Amino acid sequence: MKDVSPTGLKNRDELVRTEIRGRKEPDWLQEGDLLFTARGASNYACVVTGLPGRTVCTPHLYVLRLKQHGQVLPEFLAWQLNQGPVQRYWAQAAEGSSQLSIRKPVLEAVPIKVFPIGKQQAVVALAKLAAAEQQVLQSLLRNRDMELAAVAEQLLG
Repeated sequence: MKDVSPTGLKNRDELVRTEIRGRKEPDWLQEGDLLFTARGASNYACVVTGLPGRTVCTPHLYVLRLKQHGQVLPEFLAWQLNQGPVQRYWAQAAEGSSQLSIRKPVLEAVPIKVFPIGKQQAVVALAKLAAAEQQVLQSLLRNRDMELAAVAEQLLG
């Protein structure tokens, strides 16, 4: 779960590698699948892209695969599952005393809205721009912290 964020897979090169043995072929992740974090305080979805070879996920995550491509963009569905109205739904439906979790029937019953593909594409493009803007702002903040640390070292050290 530490390798998954609302923006996608992190640290692809550091994913745990293992040999999977069994009677049947594993259900490999596919480009465009969604991963949903069903346990813990924050529940979110991300789209799987840029997979390193044959990849499976832990049982802590639900894999959502669209059956009918073309009606709903995976990125739009992930975006919608991460927004306020659905987040409130997760908060109300979560169960557990020591660790909250979302059961599969709750996930299957989540209310989603489907819009025309053009509108979905516009929302996805806007969300990508917002994510890129956040990355730039975080980079500026890190640079400012390093600049202040250098000034402090120069003045005080």
